[in-house]
Amino acid sequence: MSAVLKLDQFNLLDDGNCDARIVAAKQVLGSRLAILGHHYQRDEVFKHADYSGDSLKLSQQAARSDAEFIVFCGVHFMAEVADILTFGQRTVILPDLAAGCSMADMANLVKVRKCWDELSQVIDPDQSVTPVTYINSAADLKAFCGSHGGIVCTSSNARAVLEWSFARREKVLFFPDQHLGRNTGIRMGIPMDQMVTWDFMKPRGGLTEQQIRDAKIILWKGFCSVHQMFQPAHIDNFRKANPDGKVISHPENAMEVCDKSNFVGSTEYILRTVRASEPGTHWLVGTELNLVNRLSDEMKPKGVTVQFMSPTVCMCSTMFRTDPQHLAWVLDNLVAGQTVNQIRVPQNIADPARKALDLMLEVVD
Repeated sequence: MSAVLKLDQFNLLDDGNCDARIVAAKQVLGSRLAILGHHYQRDEVFKHADYSGDSLKLSQQAARSDAEFIVFCGVHFMAEVADILTFGQRTVILPDLAAGCSMADMANLVKVRKCWDELSQVIDPDQSVTPVTYINSAADLKAFCGSHGGIVCTSSNARAVLEWSFARREKVLFFPDQHLGRNTGIRMGIPMDQMVTWDFMKPRGGLTEQQIRDAKIILWKGFCSVHQMFQPAHIDNFRKANPDGKVISHPENAMEVCDKSNFVGSTEYILRTVRASEPGTHWLVGTELNLVNRLSDEMKPKGVTVQFMSPTVCMCSTMFRTDPQHLAWVLDNLVAGQTVNQIRVPQNIADPARKALDLMLEVVD
């Protein structure tokens, strides 16, 4: 077994050299290796993925895979889910441990426990509140939900999960993304005055006792830094220039953006919908830049125009941290018999987190 190869020497390599190393390492490792590439990943890395998709789809692929090594080109919470769903029986690797999620970071366990304690001063949350965490969250928050009769959701199944939750308790605490919760609630017919926002920087979330008692959904004041860049004015300007154009947005966008869109759905939904469109269709797409650019290139030969919603460049900066240099580094270490950047969720967190994930999979099965 060789010594661990240092990242510093790979940071000096150009992308072409890294590509050659990645291809060579994949050939050596063969079926022992599976590389997962999230839709938002940069092209230089995405092209090496054996499987592509959103976070849950990729984690499920990891669970189905017989590969010994799962290299997840995504962000931290995604690799955690892959480790949880594989019962720790695969070696899950995140090429850059600094690839996190700013939205996920807005709700940590300390803040959520404090919220739960403050809610208990007004109501009995364990009797009346179902905690629901978006899959874009840390493993310990999924475990919190699993320990309190709660569940996980994705952008594609949030409505089904909320319906399941309301069948059990009268209220939902939804974190960390307020926009997915609000947009889902609106489409379920829940009045705006029954959806309140919990500001974790303020005592008792900045809410009155009456607001807490009257609320159906308590929305955590979190958001995606990419999707907050999209504005209703972007859609208005597009429609002036393209009266017959269609607008499709991710539900992490603000309510005002989703309300002006023709279609709202997850990344997989966006891909399916645009790919099924007729030649001559012009789309404005409100989600991450790398996905939109790839979709645009794919649809051009079919006579479909795909346009990014924002006039300014906005991509997932943490996803962008995974580059060819990091990918080559982890793969060359595997070839040398060394494992770096393994993600391992402790058993006391993995078990209740898996419970919340399994509940979600049962609800949407």
